[in-house]
Amino acid sequence: MGNLGNWLKGRWLRYLILSALGNTLIWGSSLQYLKVTKPVYTSEFALILTGASFGVNVNLPGIGQATSSSGSALGSSTYDPRANYEYIFTSEPIVEAAAAIAKMPVKEFSKPRIKLLDNTTIMKFEVTGKSPEDARKKSLALYQAMVNQINSLRAGEINQRKSPTEKILLSAQRKLEQAQKRLSDYKMRSGLSYPEQLGNLSSNIEQLRRQRAEAQAQAQLTNSRLQQLINNLGLSPQEAADAFLLHADQIFQQNLKDYSASSAKLEILITKFGVNHPQVIREKIQQESALTALLQKSKSLLNKPLTIETLNRLALAVNGSGRDALFQSLVSYQSDLEGYKAQITALDLEIKRLEQRLELLSQQQSKLENLKRDEQIAEALFASTLTKLDLGQGDIFAAYPLVQMLVEPSLAEQPTAPKKGFVLAGAAAGSVFSTLGLCLLWIRKPWIDKLAKWLS
Repeated sequence: MGNLGNWLKGRWLRYLILSALGNTLIWGSSLQYLKVTKPVYTSEFALILTGASFGVNVNLPGIGQATSSSGSALGSSTYDPRANYEYIFTSEPIVEAAAAIAKMPVKEFSKPRIKLLDNTTIMKFEVTGKSPEDARKKSLALYQAMVNQINSLRAGEINQRKSPTEKILLSAQRKLEQAQKRLSDYKMRSGLSYPEQLGNLSSNIEQLRRQRAEAQAQAQLTNSRLQQLINNLGLSPQEAADAFLLHADQIFQQNLKDYSASSAKLEILITKFGVNHPQVIREKIQQESALTALLQKSKSLLNKPLTIETLNRLALAVNGSGRDALFQSLVSYQSDLEGYKAQITALDLEIKRLEQRLELLSQQQSKLENLKRDEQIAEALFASTLTKLDLGQGDIFAAYPLVQMLVEPSLAEQPTAPKKGFVLAGAAAGSVFSTLGLCLLWIRKPWIDKLAKWLS
């Protein structure tokens, strides 16, 4: 019984010493960790990626239209752009750029922790620092570095897209200039200077045809009146004109008066004395002399010989009469008829000339329309390409969605590490578990066997 007590007393002492050493180690290391470890503060902020897409449709009247649209990558089920951003934001260039902005060594600027919130477009960032201000400063520097990097990537993407588009634009511009030059040259050669020229020419031809129809109707009416006067007077228009010419000459009229007076006197003398009387013979000689002068003068005036019968038909009254008015109407109708005929002939020539020109212009107009269509196509292509190039500037958020600060970087009130409560709780748990373990070792099976043998 004394041996068992000594043995038990020796085991208790050994386990007590071992338990004290274990707890001392656990609590000593924990307290030393709390004492030595510098506090770490965490600044948190959040970014949101906008998922809106946009489209632009520009109508260019008479030219065409240009459309620019961009679909957001956030609506794609193939990949999450936040994963791309997570890789970019934790890359070495971003950390180096952020350290440069914060004006601190790169080794002091640790990579941020990023958490992607499910079913959202939000990215949560955690940046650590030696103090709350230091952590917040790092957060702001990191955000600025991220924005700069994204803008740089967008600018590079736009430049890569712009280069081939500008080549297409230059090609479209050259085609437009060539089409404009061909159109301008053809206008100068063809004489087609304005679009309404063909229509105006057709209108002019129709107007001339109406004028010709009116002139033809007037000519027919005048010819009818002329023929009626010719039948009534028994004279042609030329003879009526000759009568007016003879009537206007004073010498012819004097000769005619002398011949008429001599003829009248001769008739009286023949009636009184007979044909062989000397006075009759003398008067007859005077009559013949007056007639000869009359015929010579009429021939001189009209450039053709006339007989006394013709002269009698052409005789006009000295003081005017109704017959004279008819003669005048006959000449007037003839003059009007000739004027209408000349007008109709001139109109026929002009209509024919304009019809030939219309036919030529119609052929030229067809080619001109083809050249205009080529110019419009080239202009539409150039305008569309130019507009698309300009509108393409709005497509910068397709591959790299717009990032906005959702939550500003926080200013930590308590350090995130080391956490004193967790360390002390861990030390207490360690003490409990170590003590419990020693107790289990102390009551192991050999001790129980010895105790059972001693009791028996």
